Amino acid sequence: RSRQSNSGKVAFIFSFSSFSEGEQAEAWLKEAGLEGLYDSSLEGNSDQEEDNVGFLSTLTRTQAAAVERRVKSAYQTQRRRNRQHVPDVRDIFKPPRMVRRNKCTQTTLDDHLNSCTLSNFGGHVPFIARGNHQRSKFTSPKSPDDKLPNFKLLRDKTGQTRIGDLSLLDMKKVHRLVLVESTALFDTAGIDLKPHKAVKIKSRESGLFGVPLTSLLDQDQKRIPGTKVPFILQRLISHIEEQGLDTEGLLRIPGAATRVKALCQELESSFYDGTFPWEHLKQHDAASLLKLFIRELPHPLLTVEYLSAFIAIDKLPIKKQQLHALNLLVLLLPEANRDTLKTLVEFFQRVIDHQAENKMTLNNVSVIMAPNIFMFKGFRSKITEQQEYSMAAGTANIVRLLIRYQNLLWTIPKFIMNQVRQQNMENQRKQKERAVRKLLKMITTDKPSERTIPEESSQGFIRIHAPQFRKVSMAVELTEDLQASDERCLDGETYMKDLIQLNPTAEWVIKVVQR
Repeated sequence: RSRQSNSGKVAFIFSFSSFSEGEQAEAWLKEAGLEGLYDSSLEGNSDQEEDNVGFLSTLTRTQAAAVERRVKSAYQTQRRRNRQHVPDVRDIFKPPRMVRRNKCTQTTLDDHLNSCTLSNFGGHVPFIARGNHQRSKFTSPKSPDDKLPNFKLLRDKTGQTRIGDLSLLDMKKVHRLVLVESTALFDTAGIDLKPHKAVKIKSRESGLFGVPLTSLLDQDQKRIPGTKVPFILQRLISHIEEQGLDTEGLLRIPGAATRVKALCQELESSFYDGTFPWEHLKQHDAASLLKLFIRELPHPLLTVEYLSAFIAIDKLPIKKQQLHALNLLVLLLPEANRDTLKTLVEFFQRVIDHQAENKMTLNNVSVIMAPNIFMFKGFRSKITEQQEYSMAAGTANIVRLLIRYQNLLWTIPKFIMNQVRQQNMENQRKQKERAVRKLLKMITTDKPSERTIPEESSQGFIRIHAPQFRKVSMAVELTEDLQASDERCLDGETYMKDLIQLNPTAEWVIKVVQR
């Protein structure tokens, strides 16, 4: 579907045809890094095979079942497509007690199923309800705001891990596990997700409205490196808060359409010059510009890939499952989308905190903002009016959960962290085995052994000093995979003795972090 903007600068082309089941399975396995389980052309990559071994060994029963279902579907599609030999799914996921092992996984489904301590996703949900439903002093007994349980995070002495606490390498492992777990959750509930194909889009690469988030951040980061949320969104929010959050009907009452359009054009031309007259911008107009910014994003804030999953959350029968699914989907979002969404829901909560004056309850804000977040360009024209009303009710509930439980959603579930640790320990074990084999080979070939203790002048090493912590300097070998941020940032409530018992091979680094 093609749509030309009034200015003639933007063209959107959306493809709304869904994946076939086999195509969907292939795309899913590729995102999970498991395409080697069905694609014979990828055989021979020993590193990838070993990585898959470690990954599969951490899966629970329902997670393994989700992978198996998609391997079967992808295998059948691949077989129909080229009629050439591909690995049979039975060689990868063997029935219990089957002895023969496939070289790709070096393990059977039965092996790691028997080692699972968590039998289904119900045991994974990292939230518990504490006490009765919380009621705000501003809500009436019949308000939908009063129907949400008071969920709390399950905590232990190893502390809670939030987004941003892990290295990029570990976050990639988290993404794979979260993808499998979220899929398993919907599978177990009997919900068949039908994501849309990737869309081909031509959009503006500069400006403010109708510009992809990544492009906005690129141009903003040239001005201030490290920017995570577009300047225009930050400035609109700060203006609304500076002028006061007690304006009645804030976010609900729209500004005059012609005036908002003129303000939009003026912002486009003068925002970065610093000449826009913010002192004359009215509250309702500013709120309308904020909603327009979200609505005009070429790609939906929740992404085309995961939008169907977000909408399907409302089909889950138990509130705790809905919250668990929402937590997982937030973790799957790209960093720019996740940071922008977090900024928005934090702002919505501050609006709700002033509901005694502005009359904007959690339910009111959710109902008003849901269409802006979920009804992106080109989507509304593909559904009927009745479908739109039905979707609005369900998506309002999802926005309500996003706002109400935002402090829980930007955390990594404990069982996912445990699976990452298991995978890291398995990888470390295999690295040690390779090092031993290499050493034995060197000995048998009478090759002179290299220095085991590097000197400062040794090529490929750097010497680290930490005088502020009175740390004796040490030499660190530079490898292809070594990054400056290869560590986990610990929660302040972590009990170190409990953590070292859980992760005995960890290395420890102390550094100053500016908050």
